[in-house]
Amino acid sequence: MNQEVHLPILKEKQLTLFVKREDLIHPFISGNKYRKLKYNILAAQEQNQHTLLTFGGAFSNHIAATAYAGKKYGLRTIGVIRGEELIESWRLNPTLAKAHEHGMEFRFVNRSLYKQRSNISYLEALQVEEGPFYLVPEGGTNALAIKGCEEILSREDKDFNVICSSVGTGGTIAGIINASQENQQVIGFPSLKGDFLKKDICNFVAKENWELNLNYHFGGYAKVSKELIDFINHFKEMTNIPTDPVYTGKLLYGILDLVKQDYFAPGTKILAVHTGGLQGVEGMNLVLKKKNLPLIKV
Repeated sequence: MNQEVHLPILKEKQLTLFVKREDLIHPFISGNKYRKLKYNILAAQEQNQHTLLTFGGAFSNHIAATAYAGKKYGLRTIGVIRGEELIESWRLNPTLAKAHEHGMEFRFVNRSLYKQRSNISYLEALQVEEGPFYLVPEGGTNALAIKGCEEILSREDKDFNVICSSVGTGGTIAGIINASQENQQVIGFPSLKGDFLKKDICNFVAKENWELNLNYHFGGYAKVSKELIDFINHFKEMTNIPTDPVYTGKLLYGILDLVKQDYFAPGTKILAVHTGGLQGVEGMNLVLKKKNLPLIKV
């Protein structure tokens, strides 16, 4: 579903903005996580695998979605979680508590070992420890995930001039680029600091109608500020569209900031892809409360 955003600045600049509400696909496997897991689940079933193993952090949308998907399709799920300090406190973490409720088993590892998550020898050692499993990479990004993300855009989206998406591991925007029309411009808004993602995305796309805007990460992954929180809450109040502080909040902030700067020509039709991630807001609010920052409204 595409929902139009009505804001005075858009009318003033003669622009049209719609939000593709991928967050409404499913209450637990929402947005791009649904897209990324779709064909990976089918592949696991075709390979007669009964266990999914994946990696993620304390508030990972991917961990939460994989846990529920495993429950739904009768698969055992194992989450290798970054941070040994969580061993004693994970039950206080809303994301991990819900993933556990949906049947996921946790393996907490230190950050040094976690960095080996793509190392073949480490993965082979995990096979010995855990038994056979179907590996889903951190964030869910692989060729099958991109195939799923290519289904985000539909025929009704052909008339948009610009398509915008938040960027984490790069899989979602790769799928969007592959499915875009040649005359459309695709803009990615990374939530991570740095320009290393461009190389990763280039491994999965052949088109050149895209760019990454590196100006709206707010300090890096999961970094927030009062300015961002205030924007998220004001945007929700004005549009009734909830966003999260890691991905979609930064995405919409970036788009509307570019609107103010006259980046888009009058008459431009913009589509912003809402990739979900709202499950992480509850946990983020616990962090914000400790820092005496405003809470995010959902």
